Amino acid sequence: MKKVYLFLLLIAIVASMQAQKNKINLIVGTYTNSCYSKGIYVYEFDISNAMFRLKKYSDSIVNPSYVSLSKDNKFIYAVNENGAASTVSSFGFDSASGKVSFINKEDSKGADPCYLINDDKNVIVANYSGGNISIFGKKQDGSLTEAKQVIQHYGKGINTDRQEKPHVHMVYFSPDKKYVLSNDLGNDKVYLYNYNPNATAEILRLKDSVSVTPGSGPRHLTFSKKGKYVYLLQELNGSLTTFAYANGKLVKINETSILVKDFKGTFSSADIHVSPNGKFLYASNRGEANNISIFKIQKNGKLQLKGQTSTLGKGPRNFVIDPTGKFLLVAHQYSNDIVIFKINKRNGMLTDTKRSIELCSPVCLVFGNFKK
Repeated sequence: MKKVYLFLLLIAIVASMQAQKNKINLIVGTYTNSCYSKGIYVYEFDISNAMFRLKKYSDSIVNPSYVSLSKDNKFIYAVNENGAASTVSSFGFDSASGKVSFINKEDSKGADPCYLINDDKNVIVANYSGGNISIFGKKQDGSLTEAKQVIQHYGKGINTDRQEKPHVHMVYFSPDKKYVLSNDLGNDKVYLYNYNPNATAEILRLKDSVSVTPGSGPRHLTFSKKGKYVYLLQELNGSLTTFAYANGKLVKINETSILVKDFKGTFSSADIHVSPNGKFLYASNRGEANNISIFKIQKNGKLQLKGQTSTLGKGPRNFVIDPTGKFLLVAHQYSNDIVIFKINKRNGMLTDTKRSIELCSPVCLVFGNFKK
């Protein structure tokens, strides 16, 4: 009888450990000026069944509209999108409890920062209205130094409403971290910078730039799983461009669109991600479209449209795929929710799980670091 009890106890312990292993932090950045929000929210998300629970939220923070987690899971960095008064903030992060603790903030050195990345040495920020990139050092306690470098973009595009000046919309590491790519919606260019993380001043140095279709407005990009291709999503015309990539150089090989044929209505391309298995690419669209386009990635890097799915909300500004590739979560800026879809790993299609997180103006989703 004692052996049976010990065996059942062992099974219970193993099951509990497995259940805990399936739980991962979901960090959410929000806008705080359109409805009630404290800023940064941390949820526990179960990657086996898409169940979730709120763990913690920050003290009141102004518009942390994009957040980035440090590799060691100990710090969160956030933009504070607030016009000319915009800042960049650092926070201590307790991954067990979900507690977010303010450390310090610095002037973003450009209006309306909208994207940021970080590594062991630096935090790199894209300032949309400022049309520039700012780089901040990281101290041992996770705090930010003053800006070490600011790179100003120049030029404008043919869309007089949206391209009256440069608008840096993204900064993104190459897979080997030797380069930083930056999309400028305002002047229709993608910049490629050499990255020297240990430099004191010239951390980024321009290597090359690529012009895209005038008026297209490059917004976000992502790499293929093996890093051989770059996929660029253009906000203003819905185009999706495929580039061959090697050693900080881009060569255009194909272009398609996330819009259905003869689409009528307003649209605004937003976010783009590749599935963890590298087989499918997803791109979100706002305006009256409010959907996600699903593409199969072919062996030559080109894309084959498989279909489109309504995101079941308004303003799918950002979305994220869990590290195992089972679920895709969509943050709706205007319908104030995060809708959870299940991914069919065989064909890439999405189905509604009937689960959603109600939250004021979610616009950035980041999963905590996950160990398989």
